[in-house]
Amino acid sequence: MQYFHVVFTIPDKINPLALRNQRVIYNILFRSVAETLTELSRDQKHLGAQIGFIGILHTWGQNLMDHPHIHCIVTGGGLSPDGDKWVSCRKGFFLSVRVMFRLFRGKFLDYLRKSYDSQELIFPGNISHLQESEAFKEFLKGFYSQEWADFCFMYCLIGL
Repeated sequence: MQYFHVVFTIPDKINPLALRNQRVIYNILFRSVAETLTELSRDQKHLGAQIGFIGILHTWGQNLMDHPHIHCIVTGGGLSPDGDKWVSCRKGFFLSVRVMFRLFRGKFLDYLRKSYDSQELIFPGNISHLQESEAFKEFLKGFYSQEWADFCFMYCLIGL
């Protein structure tokens, strides 16, 4: 059986917001990751199966600076929709990296905007300007066109 190591991370420019809103941002991060993996793998165009995975939150990078990201170990296949058989992914290929990280980006940014709209976020110190609606919209705007697959990654762990 093959497994995959998938890492979901957010752009560095979101880190100051995440540091001051850890509960909200980490919940958004986990929710976005879980929904991305389950929705994409269940889709018949991609895998058509219910996978298994585990996610582990890291809040810092190798340089011990703020860098929230989730490491996932994902099964290289899953149960068919009727639960009767195992559906394997292609050898060495789980899901399209671009499709996966674009879906993740959309989910993360949508939940972030909803958290802003419901006033769950705080903006102390050097991010206080983001309290203003137009500043927050402008802040988010640049992330929609950014390719998140450039700093998220996936690789195959065969036969663990």
